[in-house]
Amino acid sequence: MSGATALSAARRTAELAMIADGAPTDVLVIGGGITGVGVALDAVTRGLSVTLVEKHDLAFGTSRWSSKLVHGGLRYLASGNVGIARRSAVERGILMSRNAPHLVRAMPQLVPLLPEMSTASRTLVRIGFAAGDGLRRLAGTSATVLPRSHRVDAQRAIALAPTVRRAGLDGALLAYDGQLIDDARLVTAVARTAAQHGARILTRVAASDASRTSVTLTDTLSGETMRVRARAVVNATGVWAGEVDDSITLRPSRGTHLVFDAAAFGHPTAALTIPIPGEINRFVFAMPEQLGRVYLGLTDEDAPGPIPDVPQPTPSEVSFLLDTVNTALETALGRDDVVGAYAGLRPLIDTGAGRTADVSREHAVVESPSGVISVIGGKLTEYRYMAEDVIDRAVTLRGLSAGACRTRNLPLVGAPSNPVAAQSASWPLPGSLVERYGAEAPNVIARARCPRPTDAVAEGIDVTRAEFEYAVTHEGALTVDDILDRRTRIGLVAGDRERALPAAEEILAETAFRVRNPE
Repeated sequence: MSGATALSAARRTAELAMIADGAPTDVLVIGGGITGVGVALDAVTRGLSVTLVEKHDLAFGTSRWSSKLVHGGLRYLASGNVGIARRSAVERGILMSRNAPHLVRAMPQLVPLLPEMSTASRTLVRIGFAAGDGLRRLAGTSATVLPRSHRVDAQRAIALAPTVRRAGLDGALLAYDGQLIDDARLVTAVARTAAQHGARILTRVAASDASRTSVTLTDTLSGETMRVRARAVVNATGVWAGEVDDSITLRPSRGTHLVFDAAAFGHPTAALTIPIPGEINRFVFAMPEQLGRVYLGLTDEDAPGPIPDVPQPTPSEVSFLLDTVNTALETALGRDDVVGAYAGLRPLIDTGAGRTADVSREHAVVESPSGVISVIGGKLTEYRYMAEDVIDRAVTLRGLSAGACRTRNLPLVGAPSNPVAAQSASWPLPGSLVERYGAEAPNVIARARCPRPTDAVAEGIDVTRAEFEYAVTHEGALTVDDILDRRTRIGLVAGDRERALPAAEEILAETAFRVRNPE
């Protein structure tokens, strides 16, 4: 069964040939981010034939630049958007309990009670956390999955976030939300699960001249072009949606994060959560992450103009994040402490004037004059719900014969109840490997053919050589950038990237050689 989930260069070549030979496609999805792969999974599990194309790599765009959070919708409840708040809480529960319990865990969020925080602000946060508990219960998520919020004393607050400012610290408020081990890994898991059910997942394939029933596809590696017919064409390209359908106008919003060594924050075990001065329901988070890092975010700034492939943080955003977090730290951090940074663009629906921070995160499904069905707006937490909505609409508009949505209870690759999950290993596995692969972790080591598979790819980086090989043989990585920047997040820190590059180049070359010269 595991072979069915393996995305590889050989599978890509074979499936491109099938399409060129006229293999039928009910739904052709453009875009390999979380929304696109979610649409592909929903469609294929309803019995539809599916082809997904992505001009770069899986999770190349916004889907790898998020805060790695599966939000429960508390912020939206505070702004009066009860519908999206409730849906977010429901989808968070589905991910944590059924779809991807191996990729999403409960993250403690610590709001320190410092003298600058007024009584009114403290009351608002307490009420908000209580409302979050209510949302969790309403969504049917157990307190064993997401613990209840509560107050902790100063000693406990310092234990959870060791660099928090001591002077005047009156304890802290502690709540819990969902945290992804990595957003790009979620995209890969959804894509592989879609492949497990028969979807064709094709990267480095660009789409152009899309219409109601056909799209021109170009293999960017070979230059080969073909016109492919489909019963429904879905545009799930996020901030690039207007390039596929010029009737769409979006308002991109840039969200920036800074990357630190965890030591700069005293190796925290909770996300230090600091209210933004002058704001009611916006915070800056310093979140403990994999590979011994802390990510500090998030900004929300207008990003007009052409859409870059890789957005860049601005100096003012860096200053804003540092200035805000330093209000809660014992010792201030500076730019020299920043070891990496990234920025992503939210595909917000253009509603006219106002701050992007106040623009609704609702999604919309629209049909263009050309007949392309586009999904725009939305947020990562609701990807499954959005995909269900898109395919429901496509079935109605195009008269497709499809079953009911199955994704609410569908375990992704790596979840213990997915058939591809391995039996328990008879040898010890690195904890970081299990966090990234879940029940599939033993397969990563067992299927490796590279020399020294359990060795680290470089000193001080807790990624094994076997993971690099698995990225190529099972997760569709075609280049060293795919390996370093998306299947792992080593590339976020330039020095780490440089040290791990030789192993990535070696393993990519060795794997390609074995494919060309099978035993």
